[in-house]
Amino acid sequence: MGMDEKEMVIHLLFDLLAYAVGTFLALKVFKPNYQIISSENLRYIYYTVVIVGAFFGAFLVGTINTYISLDKGAILGKSILGAIIGGVIAVEIFKKVMKIEGSTGAYFVPSLAIGIAIGRVGCYLTGIDDYTYGIETSSIFGVDFGDGILRHPVQLYESMVMLLFFGYTVYIYFNHRAKFETVIFYQFILLYSTQRFIWEFLKPYETIFLGLNIFQLFCLGLILYATIYLRRAYATL
Repeated sequence: MGMDEKEMVIHLLFDLLAYAVGTFLALKVFKPNYQIISSENLRYIYYTVVIVGAFFGAFLVGTINTYISLDKGAILGKSILGAIIGGVIAVEIFKKVMKIEGSTGAYFVPSLAIGIAIGRVGCYLTGIDDYTYGIETSSIFGVDFGDGILRHPVQLYESMVMLLFFGYTVYIYFNHRAKFETVIFYQFILLYSTQRFIWEFLKPYETIFLGLNIFQLFCLGLILYATIYLRRAYATL
């Protein structure tokens, strides 16, 4: 097995670990409160909407960035940011159509946070071929991903932020359940999009508007969304 194949296997294993841990937490620890969506059939539709929206968002946004920044001959790319955007848009449309009020994403948050934390370690270990490394740096944090250049390990920066936020979600879940159910999803969106916006300055992606890359523009949209809905959520507590 060549080096590239080993790195891809490592990435896949960490992705699978992230899915496994996230699924376990969703099924065994952070069990959903179905007061907002009480109908079982409606819940199945809701989960389908989330999955489909996240799937298309991940590949759409990832492919756009791949085409702009990395390889114009590439067919597909994928992005966790795109998955979040696609899921949010799909669910908000679903809630509008079905006239559902309140946050429905709270119980996804712990799984998302720890899943991203684990997945980014896989990105880091995959090295230069993953295209998630940072720009050159002379700081003590610099890592050689295989091309002889010390770069920011932005994957680990994001992983650490998400790990800390996961700890926060555990605390809020067990000590302030009403707050968890009402605001944790919007807090997650706000934190994830803000820290991602910052880390993007340390990545070698092409900028397309006002010195910002495609991911940063999407992050600004998510920050606006989270800020508006977070204010509304806090007003109900």
